[in-house]
Amino acid sequence: MVAELAALVVFVIAIGAEQLHARRIRRIAPLVFGPAAQAASWARFAPVMRVLSLTALCWGLITLMLLTPKIHVAEKIDDSEMKHLLIVLDVSPSMRLADAGQEKDQTRMKRAAVVMNSFFARANMHRYRTSVIAVYNSAKRVVEETKDMEVIRNIFNDLPMHHAFVSGETDLFSGLQEAGELSKPWNPRSTTLLLISDGDTVPGVGMPKMPVSVANAVVIGVGDSVKGSFINGHHSRQDVSTLRQVAIRLNGTYHNGNEKHLSTDLIDHLAVGGEENPFEKLTRREYALAACGLSALIYALLPWLLHYWGTGWKPGVLTSRRNREQSSQNSDRSRKSKQRQPAAS
Repeated sequence: MVAELAALVVFVIAIGAEQLHARRIRRIAPLVFGPAAQAASWARFAPVMRVLSLTALCWGLITLMLLTPKIHVAEKIDDSEMKHLLIVLDVSPSMRLADAGQEKDQTRMKRAAVVMNSFFARANMHRYRTSVIAVYNSAKRVVEETKDMEVIRNIFNDLPMHHAFVSGETDLFSGLQEAGELSKPWNPRSTTLLLISDGDTVPGVGMPKMPVSVANAVVIGVGDSVKGSFINGHHSRQDVSTLRQVAIRLNGTYHNGNEKHLSTDLIDHLAVGGEENPFEKLTRREYALAACGLSALIYALLPWLLHYWGTGWKPGVLTSRRNREQSSQNSDRSRKSKQRQPAAS
């Protein structure tokens, strides 16, 4: 309230000063602005801009003076603003087949690691708590809500997690079921779900429903989708159609990560998905800083703008180049004539 009262006082004083200034300008208007006695069209708004900028500057400075100083701590994010990254990773033996990558010489698990490292490098991982669920013929929680990215990278670094399971058919939906149970108590729309698999064996029914905490879902396919390889007596390749159907049923996006990384647009979408409007986070302090900066800039630029573009009238007599040359010649003749007179006498 103090800042508003101070701004009101400045507003009244500035209006009075502008009226006095305008009265003085009117007396010498023909001298300043020429025969029309009028300033440029835009310059007529200069008094209004001066009054408003002084008022805003006063309000902003008084507000900043009265507010408690804000302490900035590096890399510290409030718990209410933290997001969750939930990774469901297929660790079945088929993920160790070497038919992935641009040269088809990477294992599918290695390709998954390359894609995820690219994601980690471009996403703001300081805002995420990361959880990983390994899935084969069942699902196991590997790590929950960690902020240590080295732990996550170690999981993707060819860790033989399939030995923790009994051999059998891949049950990808069990991983999604475990992901739903893990993320159920988290805040609504605070979770990004990444499902990484070659889609070797995916059942047609039994798709679990994700809780409201999951804001975005991306299904990343790895492995050759054309040629494939043989394992356990059957032909294994990335099942693009099945993985795309899984993504649709998750209300998410399918990405073929066999040759390309996640696009920047997709990462940006995942980063802002489920977050509040950034303008809603602006406080009185930010508005005061903006008012101070903008009003000070306007008040500082006005004299300069008025000096060069305040009026179109330029006093004085303009002479052409020819007239200047002729005047110079006449001056030279007059000087020579004066030099000859004493000699004649």
